[in-house]
Amino acid sequence: MLASSPSLFLLFLLLLPPLPSLPASSRADDSGVTSDPSVQRVELAGGAPLRHLLVEPGTGRLYVGGVDHLYQLTSDLEVMSHALTGPGLDSPDCLPPILPHDCPSASPTHNHNKLLLLEPWGGGGGGGGGEETGSLIVCGSLYQGICDKRSLSNMSDVLYQTSNPVDTQYVAANDPRVSTVAVIITTENKHKVGGAGGVLRLMLVGRGYTSKGPGDIPPITTRRLFPVVPPRLAFSQEEELGKLVVGSYSEYNNHFIKAVTHGNHVYFLFSRRDMWHRKEYRTYASRLCASDRSFYSYVEVPLLCQGGYNLAQGAWLGDHMDRPTLFVVMAAGQASTPVATDRSALCAYGMAELDAILRRAQEVCYTEGGRGSSGQEEAYIEYAVSSKCLKLPKDSVSEYPCGGEHTPNPIASAVPLPSTPIVTATTQLTAVTTATEAGHTIAFLGDKEGQLHKVLVRSTQSGRLYDSVLVDQGSAINADLLLDERQEHVYVLTSSKLSKVSVASCERQTDCQSCLAVRDPYCGWCVLEGRCCRKHQCQRHAQPNHWLWSFEQTNQCVSVQSLEPANQSKDEQTQVTLSVIQIPTLSEAESLSCAFGLLPPQPAIITGTSVTCQSPPAELLPQMPAGSDHMILRVSLMFGHVTITQGNMTFYDCGAVGRLNQSSQCLACVNSIWPCHWCPLDQLCSPNLSCPNQHIILNHRQSPGPAPCPMVYALQSSALVPLGFSTALVLLGRNLDVYTDKADYVCVVEIEGVQFNLTATVEETHDTHIFTCSPHQFQYAASQLQYSAPVYLRRGERRIDATPSLRLQLYDCSAGQSDCSQCRAVQAEYGCVWCPGIPAPSCMYNQSCSSFPADTCPPPQITQVLPVSGPLEGSILVTIKGSNLGMNHHDVVGGVTVAGVPCLPRSDRYQISTSIVCELQPSREQRTGPVLVTVGMNPPGRSTQNFTYQDPQLLALVPDQGPVSGGTRLTVHGRRLLTGQTSDLTAYLGPLPCYIVEEVNDTQLVCLTGSSNGTGHVSVRVLFGKAEKTVPNGGGIYRYLDDPVITDAMPAESFYEGGRAIRVMGWNLDVVQQPIILVWVEPVEVQRVKRRRRLALLTARQQLVFNSTMATVSGHCKVVSSLEMTCVTPRVTPEVKVKGVWFQLDNVRVNYESIKGRRFTYYPNPEFFPLNRDDPDSPYRFKPGGVIAVEGLDLTRATSRQEVVARLGNQECEVKTLDNTHLYCEPPETQPDSLDDRELPSLKVFMGNLQVDLGLVQYDTDSLSPVPLAAQVGLGAGAAVVVLSVLVVILMYRRKSKQALRDYKKVLLQLETLEINVGDQCRREFTDLMTEMMDLSSDVGGPGLPLLDYRTYAERVFFPGQQVAPLSRQLDLPESRRHTVEQGLIQLNNLLNNRLFLIRFIHTLEAQQGFSQRDRGYVASLLTTALHDKLEYFTDVMKSLLQDLVQQYVAKNPKLMLRRTETVVEKMLTNWMSICLYSFLKEVAGEPLYMLYRAIKYQVDKGPVDAVTGKAKRTLNDSHLLREDFDYCSMTLTVLVKNGVEVQPCPVKVLDTDTITQVKDKILDQIYRGAPFSQRPAADSLDLEWRSGQAGHLTLSDDDVTAVVQGRWKRLNTLQHYKVPDGATVALIPRSRSLVGINQVFQTGEKTPMLEGEEEEEGLRLWHLVKSSEDPEMPKHRKSSMRERERAKAIPEIYLTRLLSMKGTLQKFVDDVFVSILNTKRPPPIAVRYFFDFLDDMAEKHGIDDPETVHIWKTNSLPLRFWVNILKNPQFVLDVQVTDSMDAVLSVIAQTFIDSCTTSEHKVGRDSPVNKLLYAREIPRYKQLVERYYSDIHSAASGCYQEMNSTLTELSGSFATEMNSLVALHELYKYINKYYDQIIMSLEEDSSGQKMQLAYRLQQVAALVENKVTDL
Repeated sequence: MLASSPSLFLLFLLLLPPLPSLPASSRADDSGVTSDPSVQRVELAGGAPLRHLLVEPGTGRLYVGGVDHLYQLTSDLEVMSHALTGPGLDSPDCLPPILPHDCPSASPTHNHNKLLLLEPWGGGGGGGGGEETGSLIVCGSLYQGICDKRSLSNMSDVLYQTSNPVDTQYVAANDPRVSTVAVIITTENKHKVGGAGGVLRLMLVGRGYTSKGPGDIPPITTRRLFPVVPPRLAFSQEEELGKLVVGSYSEYNNHFIKAVTHGNHVYFLFSRRDMWHRKEYRTYASRLCASDRSFYSYVEVPLLCQGGYNLAQGAWLGDHMDRPTLFVVMAAGQASTPVATDRSALCAYGMAELDAILRRAQEVCYTEGGRGSSGQEEAYIEYAVSSKCLKLPKDSVSEYPCGGEHTPNPIASAVPLPSTPIVTATTQLTAVTTATEAGHTIAFLGDKEGQLHKVLVRSTQSGRLYDSVLVDQGSAINADLLLDERQEHVYVLTSSKLSKVSVASCERQTDCQSCLAVRDPYCGWCVLEGRCCRKHQCQRHAQPNHWLWSFEQTNQCVSVQSLEPANQSKDEQTQVTLSVIQIPTLSEAESLSCAFGLLPPQPAIITGTSVTCQSPPAELLPQMPAGSDHMILRVSLMFGHVTITQGNMTFYDCGAVGRLNQSSQCLACVNSIWPCHWCPLDQLCSPNLSCPNQHIILNHRQSPGPAPCPMVYALQSSALVPLGFSTALVLLGRNLDVYTDKADYVCVVEIEGVQFNLTATVEETHDTHIFTCSPHQFQYAASQLQYSAPVYLRRGERRIDATPSLRLQLYDCSAGQSDCSQCRAVQAEYGCVWCPGIPAPSCMYNQSCSSFPADTCPPPQITQVLPVSGPLEGSILVTIKGSNLGMNHHDVVGGVTVAGVPCLPRSDRYQISTSIVCELQPSREQRTGPVLVTVGMNPPGRSTQNFTYQDPQLLALVPDQGPVSGGTRLTVHGRRLLTGQTSDLTAYLGPLPCYIVEEVNDTQLVCLTGSSNGTGHVSVRVLFGKAEKTVPNGGGIYRYLDDPVITDAMPAESFYEGGRAIRVMGWNLDVVQQPIILVWVEPVEVQRVKRRRRLALLTARQQLVFNSTMATVSGHCKVVSSLEMTCVTPRVTPEVKVKGVWFQLDNVRVNYESIKGRRFTYYPNPEFFPLNRDDPDSPYRFKPGGVIAVEGLDLTRATSRQEVVARLGNQECEVKTLDNTHLYCEPPETQPDSLDDRELPSLKVFMGNLQVDLGLVQYDTDSLSPVPLAAQVGLGAGAAVVVLSVLVVILMYRRKSKQALRDYKKVLLQLETLEINVGDQCRREFTDLMTEMMDLSSDVGGPGLPLLDYRTYAERVFFPGQQVAPLSRQLDLPESRRHTVEQGLIQLNNLLNNRLFLIRFIHTLEAQQGFSQRDRGYVASLLTTALHDKLEYFTDVMKSLLQDLVQQYVAKNPKLMLRRTETVVEKMLTNWMSICLYSFLKEVAGEPLYMLYRAIKYQVDKGPVDAVTGKAKRTLNDSHLLREDFDYCSMTLTVLVKNGVEVQPCPVKVLDTDTITQVKDKILDQIYRGAPFSQRPAADSLDLEWRSGQAGHLTLSDDDVTAVVQGRWKRLNTLQHYKVPDGATVALIPRSRSLVGINQVFQTGEKTPMLEGEEEEEGLRLWHLVKSSEDPEMPKHRKSSMRERERAKAIPEIYLTRLLSMKGTLQKFVDDVFVSILNTKRPPPIAVRYFFDFLDDMAEKHGIDDPETVHIWKTNSLPLRFWVNILKNPQFVLDVQVTDSMDAVLSVIAQTFIDSCTTSEHKVGRDSPVNKLLYAREIPRYKQLVERYYSDIHSAASGCYQEMNSTLTELSGSFATEMNSLVALHELYKYINKYYDQIIMSLEEDSSGQKMQLAYRLQQVAALVENKVTDL
């Protein structure tokens, strides 16, 4: 659109990709999103994301603005035309026209539609075209947001276009993310230019602040549309048209939502930070008189949507209750940021109330100085302008409703307009529009997930969500939510689609009930059409009861109130009358019909509210359901084919009632719920009141009382009938007189499915018939005492009813009665006797016994006694089994003795004749004897088993201790422990049960201990029944000890074969006797099933609980000590998956993952290859003196060299080296013997349980030549001279070689011994350190982490080394100048917010020769401070400057970029990283850094530290190492600490070689442990007082009269000097002012060692532990030789161990810090990802494909720029003191971090510095960490731009108040003043700067700040 020439623009268009074809509309059914027929949509993907939607009144045509595209569509979503608006060659940094040579940053840029408006009809030309057909106003983001006018009939026809725009024509925001709104107004043209008829058409535009391009466009401006007469320009912002004047554009960054006109006013809705009060983001509504060209009338008010909803997302001006209302959807903001969360709501504000509160604010500011009657502030002046509220006359508002020159403006109300949410949502609402239906307001709400919600707004300002439609899933609905002119459809715009949605989806409701229940104001039920629809769609909606409105609560569906008759016999036809509610009126020619079930409809007769139909004939009715006597048919009332309403009618079948109840048909019939009657003579149940044979028995409803049914109602004879005995039954009947025919009666008995027919004789009385059945011997097969058989009477073929309870009880005496006692115990009415018949006595019916029944039973017989032993105390239960053991419990009471001692039978456990359970009574002595049972007068029964009374004894416990959680297998040794049954035995530990787990024998009992509430001693008790036994002489004491605790277990992996030793560390491990390691395994098949149930698997993982049903394999552990045990991993098959590993310590179960934070891993077994791979069966040839090389795969994945054993035959092959693919072992010098029958030994490798045979080995030996003996002698004699001559040389060589070999082995041995010693020392030191750090770790993370507040942190990072940073200073100005200077500084701030000015300013300063490197860093930090509240803008400028920097270095050497901080932008980058990573330091890296600091401090303080030189015995830095040995010892001082009124002793560890100041520091460290350093007193403000006895008080100091002076050296006093003993009592007291000691030369918190003060002036030099080697009087040529002698004197091995020991002790803490910095398991800080993406883009843009260069850039920008600084100076982050000795250690760690980040290979040699040698082994591992960190960030999905901006906005708001921006601006102005002319010249040379008048604005600043005379 705006290229430098037409040819260039055409070339640019040719290079663009081909245009997409015009989109076609599609129905919702085609799109696959939803099947809702109410949604129609069209895809407009070419313009995504679509921005604006417009509906043309009258025609209904639609206009859509998107990215690079405009669309014109019909109301049915058919595309009419399509126009391109971009992309174009542009840059937001450049002003149009865009010329490539003037704007190098220009590139093809998308044009985002920002405004889409309809200019109203009539008027005249806009800018060159006719206005007769109206025009479309389109503004985009290209070319600083210029606009054009297009034809409404053909969008491609551009009516007006700005060809060469000026800065007054920049309308919209040039940033796609910054909002722009506008409204067109028509007002009176007071000037009447050009015969325009006095009409002036204007566009009021609201736009947000953009950091690029012109920075001085006000938030609200007025633009000219018509008339446009030269020199006027369309869309121009003219002075006389008005604008909203703002003091700071960036601070008042309004995010505009909507602009509307109402009455004579224009309203803007926007959100921004409340700059006046709480600095929180709020939503505002502002008002302006439409005729006000000077913006005098501007007033704004905050809108309060209660519930924390503060950010408007969309708005609509509609009507509610016939009153204009502004509907706003609001979202809750995230903390204090403009980022909206999902929590949102709809609020409504009446325009009358809005106008009232705006008028009130205007009135208070005009006439009351901004304060209301209560004195509270109600209004104030906003936008940082110089106006203020006044006290004008009271009628000022009515006189000047739109303000005037004398009235204050712009006014803001301090009182918000409140509103209660109408409806709330958990998904962010994004759009709103409203409609009115039948006087009700309906709000349509769009959300960010693509759903359209319909809400009925009640008059009470509450709402009801009644429907939701999914329009475009996952795509947010645009704020332009519009209704068509007929208000029947809503047009919904999403990212790439335009959808047309019906306002109502009535057709979704398929029945009347759901239609009325939805309460949709649009819907109702059309009765005769049977559908839910809108009122006008129902043809007869005007007639009563034809259209039932859904919203009317009183409306009811047409329904059947009653149906008469409700029940009908299926055999009869009748008239059915339906009583119907709300039956619709019909014409005379129309009628309704009835349909029964699926039968054809029948005509119905309507009488009022009743409808009469004929029921269907029986033959048409469906079959009755099986097993039922009725069916229910639906009766439908129909109009044509439409069912109006329905009811239910029951059809019953009396015949089925009788058939379903064969045993008592008559009773069932007459007692039925249906009106059925019984015809006894016809055996018929009938609905009729007459029977074929006259007699009838009526239904109980018609004939109350007992039913007169003929029936048999009882048995006159006994119901008990013995088996096999001939018995005659006698039955009683009644009502049998009805039967007059002659027929015989038959008794029928059913036994086990067989009917027995017995002839019956009848005897009649007056009302009863007695039937005597013929005698019969009844039998049944079941072996049971009793059988119940039904009995009834039959008369001919007719069955007589019988009562259901009429049954015979047949019984068999012999069933289950096996002996006399059981037989006689049967109830007497059965008549069972014990008959002594042949061949054996038995139990039978008394009349069946052929002999005399037995009167008494045989004596008892005992078959079993359990148990056969018991305690002397008795109290256990003895079970006696046998026969004839009595007929009841009373028979045996007092008749049972056990070994001669009575035993009391238990009645509840007695079983007749077969079992007695008695309670054993005590015996005074041990005895043995039988069990006797006496029943009655019979002789007693005697048992064959003897019962023994015995006395069990407990002798010992193993073990005698265990954990409080229990689970210990406790073995109790004793004698006669198997006394009684196992169930009688219970064991207790004190009050706690011990659960018996094994079979008890006479000598041992094993139980599992239970858990205890605490530790302690308990006695072991075993109860034998109630007899309690303990171990005598106090030997039965069991100790509950603290549970074992596991703190570490390593290694964390094994191979499948297992056998790997896991070293477990902790404490109390020896409490457990048999610890085991458990591996939970699961078959792979189960895993596959679980993957299908992913949710269940995840739940199981989260709630992983050990239980006994898991498949586990276990291995044993061996306890080494209370602190250590060794567990051997069990073997696991490869077919299973390892799910977890536990250590089982009795009941204490410790998951491995909880110890290490990661899972224990099982790997496949390592693979070994045979020694002779070519021929495995052949032996491997070995030459003695070498090593055997074994090849394999994954040899070190789950093992180490120390764990591998290799054996060659019967001797060891010493493993020398093991790596992933090779094992080298050194075999014996001579060939070992084989372990089996083979001649040659085989090489076997053992790894845990894995044993691999690698093949046979044969040693190579020199074979003898087969030369004859004579020849050998001859040759020997001939060669004797040669041999003798060579022999001497060989012997000498071998001697030398052996000596060298011995020396070599000796050195190896020394090194190995040194390594072992250092390792042991490290372990000891580490254990001490961890004990110390454990107390510390509980403090850290909470208030114990002394993190600096942000302001102090920023001061130390931005301005290092400065005593008073600008953040802490105030403006030092006279009061008379302060206001003016501050105004100038605010204007300077606005200038700095102009991107062009800021970049020019920086480049100009850097071009000056006098602008030093220190100045560059200072200016960068001042800029950071000044722009801290606009970090997004600051970041953007920094990126631009970095792009320029990249351009410079690419031309030279790109690897050198960012290596140092030589430019302003490099310091800006340092500060930017520091700001962005503060929260990361606070939450992640701060804690490990503090732990490292404390660990270093603890270790350094444990050894001597020279107070003068800062050298320490414990350090990592060889240059700061105390290499001399001193005699020193640790001692503990008792320090008296005053805590309130109490004085408490506190032990403090110090060294006797410590100076007094060092002692005071250590005491303060202990007393103020965990407190920030700045909050504790300085050591030099206190004196140390040694107290001995009551009067002995001695003040100690570093220097006093007792100090030792030797020549020119004075030694500092130590505890050793004062001879302070171990355990001495000391106190810190405030220092007396009169005492001046050497302590005053210390500066608390500084890193410098002790300074040499007055003593040096007196010629004395101070020393502490060592004297400085640099003697000032020594000649220079002798100084160096002395140093060399000292160095030569010190053997490295002597002091290197100290460095190694220190390094090993601190290793864990160094690792923790490095890992916390370089860990990608948690997402890296957003700033790091963002900046690394930027560097990757820069490399790609400049064609840098060398990964090393990008690696160097990233290293220079983050690790070396920020992290190294923090590692070396933890006091930048933490409130701590870093001493010189600690600084030396931190320097080595920081250097290691630097070496880890470099790409060059880390080579070390004998000449390498010791500090580099220290970490030579770790640096490759750290390098991998760095590379993985860079790689993971690179491979992660980019696109963190939006997230970064949100973060920067949040940071700007969070810390802006901490920054003293005015002082920073004032400091910056000093540089402007210094280079004023050069800066002015630079700004005037720039064409864009000229357009923006930057030089002029800087001159204004200079005039204000220092009255500088300018060319103004």
